[in-house]
Amino acid sequence: MLPSYQTKAAAPVIEVDWEGKVALIQCAKAMGIQKFVFYSIHNCDKHPEVPLMEIKRCTEKYLQESGLNYTIIRLCGFMQGLIGQYAVPILEDKAVWGTDAPTRIAYMDTQDIARLTLTAIRNEKTDKKFFTFAGPRAWTTPEVISLCERLAGQDANVTTVPVGVLRFTRQLTRFFQWTNDVADRLAFSEVLSSDVVFSTPMAETYSLLGVDPNDTNSLERYLQEYFTSILKKLKELKAQSKQGDFYI
Repeated sequence: MLPSYQTKAAAPVIEVDWEGKVALIQCAKAMGIQKFVFYSIHNCDKHPEVPLMEIKRCTEKYLQESGLNYTIIRLCGFMQGLIGQYAVPILEDKAVWGTDAPTRIAYMDTQDIARLTLTAIRNEKTDKKFFTFAGPRAWTTPEVISLCERLAGQDANVTTVPVGVLRFTRQLTRFFQWTNDVADRLAFSEVLSSDVVFSTPMAETYSLLGVDPNDTNSLERYLQEYFTSILKKLKELKAQSKQGDFYI
């Protein structure tokens, strides 16, 4: 049940994300762990051409066949990742990279993921089940950038990379062994830049876990809190800098 691809460039990924997880599952079984929670990727079973997603799919299957009690949680995207990808570059007037694809991702706050996971661990109804955690709304890259621009009060320097360029670059890098790792990363980027939706209805999951969906953070609120905090800090630093100025 090894992942379907076998390249030398993928060896580090196999060692960490496949062999490492297999060893961890075997150790958990030997220790008599009551429940094993595994984080996977939404739609990983639909993209065997992407090394990381194929490994997640294989790990899911291995865990199912291990005899352990488990809960598998597939994730769509993290709100925290958007800070370094969009918010910071916009504030620093640096280039923001995006694509022309209509991909939609339902980003979720990692704190909400942790809260829901703890609830799932305590709930016997989640035993040997799959769940997908998704945020309240699925966003396209242009929508996220537009939101950041509005909250930051300044325009972004957007560099758009056509999906066709990603595909061509991926095919080119696969010709050379020393660039296979780049090709694997581009394969994942290509999936994220294709016409897909990384989201799923959460009503049944919230009901089963006994959680109020209104307690889940929205991307608007999360970014609002970030920009309010960072802009206040920048204003304070600017004021301190002016107070320290002197003239001769």
